[in-house]
Amino acid sequence: MVLPEGFVIPPWYLLVPTVVILGSVIALLWVIEPPVTDQTVLAFAPWMMFGSSLHVLYKLDAFPASIAPLFSAPMVYAATATVAGIVWIVAVFLHVGGLQPTVHRFVGITGTAFFTVFTMFAIFRSVEAGTFEPFWPVISVVVAGIVAAVAWVALSLWFTDVAATTGATGALVVFSHTLDGVTTAIGYDVLGAGEDVPVSLMILEAGKSLPTAQYIGAGWLFVLVKVVLALVILGLFREYVDEQPQQARTILALVAAVGLGPAVHNTLLFAVA
Repeated sequence: MVLPEGFVIPPWYLLVPTVVILGSVIALLWVIEPPVTDQTVLAFAPWMMFGSSLHVLYKLDAFPASIAPLFSAPMVYAATATVAGIVWIVAVFLHVGGLQPTVHRFVGITGTAFFTVFTMFAIFRSVEAGTFEPFWPVISVVVAGIVAAVAWVALSLWFTDVAATTGATGALVVFSHTLDGVTTAIGYDVLGAGEDVPVSLMILEAGKSLPTAQYIGAGWLFVLVKVVLALVILGLFREYVDEQPQQARTILALVAAVGLGPAVHNTLLFAVA
C-alpha cells in the first residue's frame, strides 16, 4: 500500500458532480490553451496552499456534515483544482476582453485572498479554543527557507543550466519539497506526530535506526531525500522544459503541489491543533 491512510470516498451526489465539473474545466482549459510560464506557476502556489487550509478546517470539523466530505483527502484536491481552474478560465477571458492586464496576476491575487481568509478562520478558531501554537510552524518555515536556499545556490553553481532553465518554477519545487520534509521531520521528531504515507514512514524509520537518531533525530534523512529528489527531478526536466516549456512547467507545477500542499497542511495543522 502506497497511499496514505484516511482517504475518504465521498457520497456519489458529491463525487459525481465534482468529477464532471472538474473534467469540464480541464477540457475547456485544454481547448483555450492558456500559456504556462514561471509567473503562472507561482500564481497557483496560493491555490496549493488554499487546498491545505480547507483540509485543516475539515480536520477541525469546521464544515457542515453535508458538505464536509468535499474537503477530505483526496477529494479536497479535486475541489480546489475545480475552483482554481474556473478562476483561471475567468482570468483568461477577462484578459482577452481587456479587463485584466495579465492572467497570472488575477489568478494569484484571487488564490491569495482565498487562502488568507480560510487560514485566518482556522487561526481564529484555534485562538478561541486556546490551541494556537505558532512556534514550531515558524521554525519550520525558517529552516526550510534556509535549506532550500542552500540547495538552490548549490544547484545554480554546479548545474547552472538546470537552475536557469527551470527558473522560478524549479525554485518553487525545491522549496515545496524542502518544507514538506522539514515539517514532517519536526512533526515526527519533536511533536510526536504520526506519518500516514507508507513510503515516508519507511524513510523515517530508516533514519530512526541510524546511530545519529539519538543526537539529531530521525527526520533529517527524510529532509535529505526530499531535497535530493526535488533536485534530481529538475535535472531530468531540463531538456523537457527547453523543448516543451508549457507542458513541462505544468507537470512541474503538479510536482510542486505534491510537496507544498502537504507542507502547508502540516505547518497550519501544527499551529492550530
